[in-house]
Amino acid sequence: MIFTAENILLIGSILIFFSIVISKTGYRFGIPTLLLFLVVGMLFGSDGLGLQFDSAKQAQFIGCIALSIILFTGGMDTKIRDIKPVITQGMLLSTAGVLLTTVLTGSFIYWLSGFTDMNIAMPVLTCMLLAATMSSTDSASVFSLLRSQKMNLKENLKPMLELESGSNDPMAYMLTIALIQVIASGSGFSVGALVKDLLIQFVVGGVMGYAIGRLAVWLVNKINLTNSSLYPILLLSFVFITFTATNLMHGNGYLAVYILGVVVGNARLVFRKEINTFMNGLTWFFQIVMFLSLGLLVNPHEMFDVTIAAVLISVFMVFVARPLSVALCLLPFRNMSLKAKCFVSWVGLRGAVPIIFATYPVVAEIPGSKVIFNIVFFITLISLIFQGMTIASVARWLKLDLPQEKEGNDFGVEIPEEIDSQLTDVTLTAEMLEDGNRLMDMHIAPGTLVMLVKRGKEFMIPNGRMELKVGDKLLYISENKKEE
Repeated sequence: MIFTAENILLIGSILIFFSIVISKTGYRFGIPTLLLFLVVGMLFGSDGLGLQFDSAKQAQFIGCIALSIILFTGGMDTKIRDIKPVITQGMLLSTAGVLLTTVLTGSFIYWLSGFTDMNIAMPVLTCMLLAATMSSTDSASVFSLLRSQKMNLKENLKPMLELESGSNDPMAYMLTIALIQVIASGSGFSVGALVKDLLIQFVVGGVMGYAIGRLAVWLVNKINLTNSSLYPILLLSFVFITFTATNLMHGNGYLAVYILGVVVGNARLVFRKEINTFMNGLTWFFQIVMFLSLGLLVNPHEMFDVTIAAVLISVFMVFVARPLSVALCLLPFRNMSLKAKCFVSWVGLRGAVPIIFATYPVVAEIPGSKVIFNIVFFITLISLIFQGMTIASVARWLKLDLPQEKEGNDFGVEIPEEIDSQLTDVTLTAEMLEDGNRLMDMHIAPGTLVMLVKRGKEFMIPNGRMELKVGDKLLYISENKKEE
C-alpha cells in the first residue's frame, strides 16, 4: 500500500494509535517508548504489512521539524541554575566529545572496511562521514528516557547529560554536512576551512538563538492577546523563524532553537502553563511521527548484509570510542567520580537524530549512502535496546540514583509567575496537633496563609475555627523571601 492524500490521515492515525497503545505495555517492561515507535514503523513498512514510504527527503523534512520542536522544548526545560555548575563539562562533551567520537569511530570503520566479508568497503572520508552521522547522543532519546523514568541523579549528572544531548546535535550536523560537501565536490579536505565553518555556524547560531529568544519573551509578555491559546502558537512560529533564518545566515539552526528554548524557559513568561502543556504535547506528537516515518523508511532485509559490521561498530562505540572521548573531555574535572564518568559514557544513546543525519548522504547521492543509512539504523536499534533499557539499572548499580524530587503539590494548584510566592503542601501528624486541633492553634509563620484543606477526596476552604484531623493535607501560600 502506498501513502496517498486520501488514505494518509487514516493510516497515520492507525499508526499513532498502535504506537501509543504498545508504548503502555512496553513501559511496564522498561522498554524505551521511542524504540517501540520505531518498531511499529518497521512492522507496518515494506517488509511488514507493506506500507510503501521510501522518500528520504520527506523523512528528512519531518525530522527537521521534529528536532526543532524537541530541542526547543528541551531548552525550555533546561534551567540555567541547574546547568551552571556543569556547563563547561557539557559543552566539552558536545563539541570535543563529538569530534573525538567521529575520529575514533571513523578510523575503526576504515580499518574494518579492509575486510571483504564486512561488505562496507569505503574510502576514509566516507568512513568519517558514517561516524559523524552517529557521533552525537540523541536529544529525543535522552530527554524522553531521563524524564519518563523520573530519574534523579547525583553529581549534577542529569542536567549535564541533558545539556550535552541538547547541544551536541549541531556539532554532529556540521561535521556531517561538511564531509558531504567535501566528498561531493571531490576537493581536498581542509582542516582550516572546516574549523572556520564550524566557528561561523556556532557563533551565528548562538547569537540568533539568544537575540530572537529575548525578542520572543518581550513580545509574548507585551502583546496581550485576547485568546490565551494563541500564545504557544505564537512561540511555535518563533521556533521555525529561528531555525530557518539561522540556516539562511549560514548558522546552525538546531543550536539556535535550543538556545531560544533556554532563553524563553528561564525568563518570566505569561501563560507558561498553557505554553508548556501545548509544547509537551506537540513534542510527543512529532517524536511519534518522526520515529514512525524513520521506521517506515528502512527495509529491514537490507540490514542483514551489514549486521556483523554494525554490531562490531556498535560495540566499539559503546566500549571504546564513547568512554575514551568522555574520559579525555572530563579529565580536568578531578572532583567528578569515576562512577559518574562511567555512567556518562553509558548514556551515549543513539536515536532518531543519527538516522535523520544518515538521510543527508542519501539525498546528496553520496556513494555508499545506502550502506551508511542501514548501518546507522541498525546501531540505533542496538543502542536503544541495550543502553536505553538499562540506564536506570546502571544508575542504581553505580549508586548514582537519588529519590525523585517532588514536583508541584497534591492539590494540582499553580500560581502565575508574576505573583512572587510559592505553594507548599503539608500532611498533618499527631505531633502537629498537640497544641490544638483548630487552624488558629497552629504555629503558622508570618506571611503564610492556608488556602485549602484536603481530607480524603474532599476539598475545604478553611477558617480559623476549622477542626483539623491527622492525615489532613494543608496547602500553604507564602511570599518568597528576598535576598538582602
